Amino acid sequence: MNKRRRIYEGKAKVLYEGPEPGTLIQHFKDDATAFNAKKHALIDGKGALNNRISEYIFVKLGDIGVPTHFIKRLNMREQLIREVEIIPLEVVIRNVAAGSLSTRLGLEEGSALPRSIIEYYYKSDKLNDPMVSEEHITAFGWATPQEIDEIMSLALRINDFLVGLFLGIGIRLVDFKVEFGRLWDNDQQVRIVLADEISPDCCRLWDITSGDKLDKDRFRRDLGGVLEAYQEVARRLGVLTETPRPRGAGPVLVTSNGTKPN
Repeated sequence: MNKRRRIYEGKAKVLYEGPEPGTLIQHFKDDATAFNAKKHALIDGKGALNNRISEYIFVKLGDIGVPTHFIKRLNMREQLIREVEIIPLEVVIRNVAAGSLSTRLGLEEGSALPRSIIEYYYKSDKLNDPMVSEEHITAFGWATPQEIDEIMSLALRINDFLVGLFLGIGIRLVDFKVEFGRLWDNDQQVRIVLADEISPDCCRLWDITSGDKLDKDRFRRDLGGVLEAYQEVARRLGVLTETPRPRGAGPVLVTSNGTKPN
């Protein structure tokens, strides 16, 4: 990997140039971040688990006809993906009141919503990913009205599938974040496809019986057991068979300059 050109590095993943034009290699890091990276730790093995979980979900979505950037998993931490132009929006689908929605609207966390709600956030770490409306999106040219319609249709379809998938393994899909990109076919036609990842890093997943959180809220709220929660999701999905239990003592605090404290 050191010989490949690095294209982009985010908080949880690194993108490298792929072996063929129009492809990239997506590498999953062990970094855990929250509150726009103000809170940061290293959790040994998290990247490998997210890689396997996201692969499983993207393959399942592809099987029902949802277009994605995913091609194949290369190893424990890397995927081969199609290069897309990321639309600068985080699309959040909410089924149950939690997180910022509960805070903004004074809703009791855990209360069911009248229907699934889609929210849009402008992707900007500098601005703390502000919530935006369709008016903002079209006015500033981030996406066309037709693309918004396609994104909404795909988001609801993904949600319907994932709600059933997780329900079948005893998990309540509270909410989740997805991203979409533009994929050019033969340099002429453009398709909207699901990109990025779907993993406990970007979902709220609650055990149906106990209500235990099986997602990144364990890190955000200092609940502990982050790795064990991700492993439980992978185990229930049946993707832990090829993933040895990652060794490590749990989260490793990282200072503001990116170094481990003494």
